[in-house]
Amino acid sequence: MAGPDAELAAKLQPDVPHAARIWNYWMGGKDNFQSDRAAGDAVAEVYPEIVLMAQQSRVFLVRAVRYLAAEAGIRQFLDIGTGLPTMQNTHAVAQGIAPDSRIVYVDNDPMVLVHARALLSSTTSEGVTTYVPADYHDPEKILAEAAQTLDFDQPIAVMFMGVMGYEPDLAVVRSIVGRTMDAMPSGSHLVLWDGTNTSPAVVSGADRLAQSGGVPYILRSPEELESCFSGLTMVQPGLVPIPLWRPEDADATGIDAYGAVARKP
Repeated sequence: MAGPDAELAAKLQPDVPHAARIWNYWMGGKDNFQSDRAAGDAVAEVYPEIVLMAQQSRVFLVRAVRYLAAEAGIRQFLDIGTGLPTMQNTHAVAQGIAPDSRIVYVDNDPMVLVHARALLSSTTSEGVTTYVPADYHDPEKILAEAAQTLDFDQPIAVMFMGVMGYEPDLAVVRSIVGRTMDAMPSGSHLVLWDGTNTSPAVVSGADRLAQSGGVPYILRSPEELESCFSGLTMVQPGLVPIPLWRPEDADATGIDAYGAVARKP
């Protein structure tokens, strides 16, 4: 391996559990190491529902992107903290509905970026799919690089999918979201979900993750997550457990993860 992929691969730390790879393991993916599987299993021992949460997070992404592309008319997506590619990624869902959709993925993980080069490519000739190597703590860099692909005079869907729990300070989370959405034109949307402290079991799972060497994940209350949507208009049904956001399954039940889609006036 040579070039930029070799530089990225050299940064991988197989012996240190990493959030993107642990999540990939829970979702049934193959892009993970023994350290990630051990940490993932430790969490699942005390909170078995974590595997369901991982699966439901992708179902929520699919439903939200379908809504945005088919009903809200969005043709541009900024997916920040995308994680490792699995199935039904943002670009595949959006371009399946609107072939001319433009998607920018953002992540700072070397393994994600290596896979992004290979897997995150447009499914249509009309669309565009690219990625930005950046940390969500630097929204100005993200916005500057995304502007090379996206038209900031037209609505954009900004997506933070289960990643804000890795920032311990809620004020910083609000600042990141606010600075990003402030740069968006009217008609843009925010999609955000995160794990919530809504059961003792999930709190135990978060504790076990930190004890296993994984990056601590901060669980917040639904009210705290709702504060990240300040100034935006919630799309019905508002902030709810992610399986209950416009469910296709009549028997859907809640889990310890809440999400919403909201429009910038």
